[in-house]
Amino acid sequence: MAVDVPADIDRVVTISDGLIEGTMLVLGEEDKIVGIGSTCLPKIWNYTYESVKGEPIIYQDGANPVSLLYPHLRELPIVANGDAAPNFEAIAELEPDVVILRAGDCSLRYNDETAQKTISSFEALRIPLVVLYAHNFNEEQNKDISTISDEIRIIGSVFGKEAEADELAEYLEVQVDLVSQRTEDVSEEQKPKVLILGLSPSARKEGGAGQVFGLDTIESYFIENLVHAENAYHDPGYFKTLNAEQLLALDPDAIVLCTASGYHPPRELYEAPYYQNLQEMRAVKDRNVTALPWSPCNCAKRLEYPIDVMVIAKAAYPDQFQDIDLAQWLLDFYKNVYGVDRETAEKLRSAQWMDWTTED
Repeated sequence: MAVDVPADIDRVVTISDGLIEGTMLVLGEEDKIVGIGSTCLPKIWNYTYESVKGEPIIYQDGANPVSLLYPHLRELPIVANGDAAPNFEAIAELEPDVVILRAGDCSLRYNDETAQKTISSFEALRIPLVVLYAHNFNEEQNKDISTISDEIRIIGSVFGKEAEADELAEYLEVQVDLVSQRTEDVSEEQKPKVLILGLSPSARKEGGAGQVFGLDTIESYFIENLVHAENAYHDPGYFKTLNAEQLLALDPDAIVLCTASGYHPPRELYEAPYYQNLQEMRAVKDRNVTALPWSPCNCAKRLEYPIDVMVIAKAAYPDQFQDIDLAQWLLDFYKNVYGVDRETAEKLRSAQWMDWTTED
């Protein structure tokens, strides 16, 4: 549906978990944001885990990259929060020239009646609304990461910065193509089994050991279609809880830990007392466990999605990607995407808890 937006835009309300805000930051339009729709944008995160070695495992000062680069976001009113409908009264009081909403992020996660009512409510209030559709919002989109490039370009068109948006989208695509081209000729027999594993505390409360991602998820698409490895979990399902016996039976060659109701580093799987029953998994014994960057409110992928692909690729094919120093690759990625210097890139790497890449 075509949307009429003002030629001059000075006030924008965003409802997303970072993709819209990050893209606006890259385009130099971040100062126009007057309200945000995610509690995960302003928050600073800290986690502590038990260890059988005695001393706790501590992670501090985790953050969404865009809030680290643009701290003013932390001072803005929050007009939407999780599953609750947006606060339309608060939005109207901010007098936005346009609202940009990402369907598929945590504030409007599902393509259901609530989503349709939300969109129609904006129309009734006569507030110009631009709706972006993330890869997970419609079932047929779930395996098509190209939708992120489409979203970036739509945001660029809103602000009359199509060329800059094209450059950003193409850079992200090139990083993923680099991985795909290196592995596209791997035979089926040589493909390692990779498991994306969420060490969610809610899974443990339910009597499980962790959560996995089936063949119908974007995580599986990353593994099988971009990295050209094998998803160790062959059934459908998103954040599907498995018990210890089921995980041991999967016995993947590599495990990649993801954001799952918190950040989860490899040390948690290795050392936490409540995961000692998983120590016989081949990937654990071989110390082939790695972690994706900290991504609070990870309902849908954001500008950092090539990092996920590269981390999976390095875990699946260490020899093919031996020439890529992930610690330096990350700094180059942040510098090229956000236009920052090395010092700021290092801060971004730390905020996403990826400094393990600098360790021997």
